[in-house]
Amino acid sequence: MLDQERSKKGNQAILVCPVTGLGHQEKIIEFKELALSAGAQILDIMSPSRKIPEPKFYIGSGNAEKVAELVDQNNADLVLVDIALTPAQQRNLEQACQCLVLDRTSLILDIFSQRARSYEGMLQVELAQLKYLATRLVRGWSHLERQKGGIGMRGPGETQLETDRRLLAIRVKKLNAKLEKVIAQREQGRNSRKQGGTKMIAFVGYTNAGKSTLFNHLTESNVYAADQLFATLDPTVRKFPNIRGNEVVASDTVGFVRDLPHDLVAAFQATLQEAIEADLLIHVIDSNNPEQDDHMTEVQSVLKQIKADKLPMIEVFNKIDMSGVSAKTHRNSDGLVNQCWLSAITGEGVDLLLTAIEERFNRTHVVKDIILPANLGKLRALFYQYDAIREESFNDDNSWSLKVELPPEKWKMLAAKDDECGKFIHKLTNSE
Repeated sequence: MLDQERSKKGNQAILVCPVTGLGHQEKIIEFKELALSAGAQILDIMSPSRKIPEPKFYIGSGNAEKVAELVDQNNADLVLVDIALTPAQQRNLEQACQCLVLDRTSLILDIFSQRARSYEGMLQVELAQLKYLATRLVRGWSHLERQKGGIGMRGPGETQLETDRRLLAIRVKKLNAKLEKVIAQREQGRNSRKQGGTKMIAFVGYTNAGKSTLFNHLTESNVYAADQLFATLDPTVRKFPNIRGNEVVASDTVGFVRDLPHDLVAAFQATLQEAIEADLLIHVIDSNNPEQDDHMTEVQSVLKQIKADKLPMIEVFNKIDMSGVSAKTHRNSDGLVNQCWLSAITGEGVDLLLTAIEERFNRTHVVKDIILPANLGKLRALFYQYDAIREESFNDDNSWSLKVELPPEKWKMLAAKDDECGKFIHKLTNSE
């Protein structure tokens, strides 16, 4: 039994960060940020050297004893371990330390459960938690075993462990069914946008790189943004008002992090689907972080997992107000901007990114010179709504001479309208 006299707050933590290779100090800093994001009060940090995991404790029995001493000296509530522990290793460490032990996966899950606000986000978090819990049900249920004999404990019947597994499987099945409905609704929305010629931009990046701040700046939104890991969890889609000649929506996705558990990536497939279906990815990078190269690699790894690594992308090096780099862009071999340096906080360089996005989307636009009759003022209003008119003059017969620029999808959508405007566009496009 765990010591019941310890603090009931549950946030007094000892951090254990095993040394497994290079870049260890940066990993400690990130794990501290994770712990703080979860609301932990860090009492002490231990960094045992362990290149080969030890089966019982991972960190070895000697180091496990040292952790237990730190827990006792500091009257800690829990131990946070910056590694994915097996169920047995987690259970053994709890018995040795006489307190709750959480590994990296369970810590990230705890943060996700605090951040989720939308119905979809809460479903995804609960599903990930239950999948994680399924491998650890043995912990704490041994005293409820009904088939090991004793007075009142004999006879047929399933064990408590079997009951929990069955109930958990039922709950997972229900959650999956609910998530399928949410995914279907999102898919319907995406299909409607595509049919209407609406473009999708998805913001991706390492957590705390400034995605949400840039997203807010560009979409004039107020998505929660803070200097903490996983500040944004729930998927957010907003209209992108700054691109001429296109209807564009932008999606802010969950931030990635080193060693993001595979089950979490799978559970958040509905959220990340916005990135998979995007016409353009904006990969936001903290240019002031010395680990930016490693962070970029981690993001590419997750994008590869969800099969989004081949999509068109602009790499945005954010926080130049801190790194001291000037706002600028870089073009690839096709002549397109593929990198941009800016500051989402000050706005410096944001205009360069907007120009680059507009250039990407306008490459395939079709320009038409139109003589628009006076009775089709409604169509002229639609062209203005789409910000598609590049030149305009008024004729003596009350018609308009227009130079109109639109993507092919939008021309097709207008031609499909069942009214005079649609007939006019249909005749115009078919005659060329």
